[in-house]
Amino acid sequence: MDAKDRQIIRELQKDGRLTNQDLADRVNLSPSPCLRRLRHLEAEGVITGYTALVDQKAYGLPITVFIRVRLDRHGQDVVKGFEDQVARIDQILDCFLLAGGDDYLLRVIVESLEAYEDFIRRRLHAIPGIASIDTSFAYGVVKQTRVFPLAGT
Repeated sequence: MDAKDRQIIRELQKDGRLTNQDLADRVNLSPSPCLRRLRHLEAEGVITGYTALVDQKAYGLPITVFIRVRLDRHGQDVVKGFEDQVARIDQILDCFLLAGGDDYLLRVIVESLEAYEDFIRRRLHAIPGIASIDTSFAYGVVKQTRVFPLAGT
């Protein structure tokens, strides 16, 4: 992947609905080479898909919760069981494997505090092998982007 490929990716991260002509103009390529590069990035799995960015409050899910989870054991069965269960829970948007004191960081969105309590009691507590759950509520967003930084900066 070269600098031109990264330019293409950044422009698509900013606006995934660009026409090939508009994309080519923004990255200073003619349309044919731009489309060839784009198709190559898709075929190689660098670009994994396209999606709409949606305002979570307008959608009805205004509460963002970060949950740190520590497992009671780290055997393959417990880890796989936890990760398989998490993958099936729609309210969990992201699950990161951590180094340090906690094992996972989850980003969860819900419509209310009552919904969060229900999520914890019915969904998260139902997963075997959890030793501790620590919750932080986000009460604002300072920065949120899906556009990657330029490499080397």
